[in-house]
Amino acid sequence: MRILRSLPAFMAAILLAALPLPSPAQFAIGVGVSIGVAPPPIPVYVQPPAPYPNYQWTPGYWGYGSAGYYWTPGVWVQPPSVGVLWTPGYWGGTGGGYGWTGGYWGASVGFYGGVNYGAGYYGSGFVGGAWAGNQFRYNTAVTNVNRTTIHNTYVNKTVINNHYNNSRVSYNGGHGGTTVKPTSGQITARKNGRPPTTDQKNQAQYASNDRNQYASVNKGKPTLTASQKPFSSTNKPPNSAPVTTADKNSAQNQMKSGGSNTNKAPTTQNKQAAPTTQNKQAAPTTQKKQAAPKTQKKQAAPATQHKPAPATQHKPAPTTQHKPPPQSKPPSGQGKPPQGSGQGKAPQGSGQGKPPSNGGNKPPLSR
Repeated sequence: MRILRSLPAFMAAILLAALPLPSPAQFAIGVGVSIGVAPPPIPVYVQPPAPYPNYQWTPGYWGYGSAGYYWTPGVWVQPPSVGVLWTPGYWGGTGGGYGWTGGYWGASVGFYGGVNYGAGYYGSGFVGGAWAGNQFRYNTAVTNVNRTTIHNTYVNKTVINNHYNNSRVSYNGGHGGTTVKPTSGQITARKNGRPPTTDQKNQAQYASNDRNQYASVNKGKPTLTASQKPFSSTNKPPNSAPVTTADKNSAQNQMKSGGSNTNKAPTTQNKQAAPTTQNKQAAPTTQKKQAAPKTQKKQAAPATQHKPAPATQHKPAPTTQHKPPPQSKPPSGQGKPPQGSGQGKAPQGSGQGKPPSNGGNKPPLSR
């Protein structure tokens, strides 16, 4: 009867939109408020190994704090009792806003919005392991464990194809969310659920106080996505920094102007980035068009070929004109033999002794 009486109050808390925002710790454990901005996609990350036997994996999720959405890293925690499993919380679209339904511990894994949280939580049920009496057996096909301390394992790869949901959407319903609906058995499981442990609450509290975990700072891609052990006073997030007033103002302005379209920002930026890349490629094309005229001008310089042509035509002309004069010199050349008549030189020189040596053949030929 107490459970039935508490249901209306619980559902009212999920749908309320007029109340002030609760603290991050409250929001993380299931007190819901309608937010006009959808949460960012679930980041892809590597699950750290389970540190101790029977420890359960609680996947990371987007909480909502003083500066908007913040990422609560996934973590291994000790369950409140033997035999229980963790059902993650989820965001759901409710009449233009998004409300948070908190997670719980129970004998079976219930409905968590069809969201793919990874590591065995692929949108429906849980395939990362199962209880066998007082010992939890880990399916190492999808779960990372420390094999030096954990030996109760098995391998079942078929569950990956049967349960895997490739979407990274972090909410159910609304615009672009998952469309999975809870079954009657899952609704019953939630009614009998147990709240998060202190370790889980601390994990959300420390994450909400670190500005590096906020989507307004990390653009929906947190660097700290998971931790092996829960955050505490002795195990704080590395490089943690307090949330600033500017962070809070930025979140409020985003709420006023962004609405539910804020979750699409990464997609819109990608679409804008693509045209930018095309413009950069178009610029070289324009330069190539300018370079082309320069190349044509260099080809037009075959006027250089035009210069040798007239030079070649001009050279034969003078050569042809100079050849006739040499032809007119032969008459004067013919006169040279009479002037230097070799017949007269023979008698003048002492060549009278030469004819006898020649056998006297030359004088008869000259006659």
